[in-house]
Amino acid sequence: MEKKITLIGLGNILMQDEGVGVHAVRALEAGWQLPPALEVVDGGTMGLDLLPYIEGRDRVLFVDAVNFGREPGFIGVLENEEIPALFATKDSLHHLGLMDVLAAAQLLEVVPRETCLIGIQPLSLETGLELSALLQGKMALLLDRMIAQLKAWGLALTPKEIAARA
Repeated sequence: MEKKITLIGLGNILMQDEGVGVHAVRALEAGWQLPPALEVVDGGTMGLDLLPYIEGRDRVLFVDAVNFGREPGFIGVLENEEIPALFATKDSLHHLGLMDVLAAAQLLEVVPRETCLIGIQPLSLETGLELSALLQGKMALLLDRMIAQLKAWGLALTPKEIAARA
């Protein structure tokens, strides 16, 4: 049976770096040939509406702006039970939504076998459609981390420019 893997970009794209997860999944879709086993979701600030996108999945990768209490641009990875523990102290609405959707998935016994959150420390949460220059400069590294996690889960991604030549 084919493994079901979902990549979900989270964040509010109206608040600069808060929207980094959405920008990251869009960049991945634009630049990479994605395998059929991967579902990509612009999760925005959906909260509990994300439940259908994790139910029945083997693995779910979330990408988001996360306050790790580190320098802006720091990229961290949380897995499985580490995710709700971090968000329990956050006040962002979609972070509470992520904690809620994971708790609901546990109650419904539909938790994916593996969940992973790749987060990046934001610099600016001011109103604006563009990421800060710092996070724009970290996008390639963030994409590398996403691709590495998907590869660890058995998915191969090929840059579209290479796929076009093949």
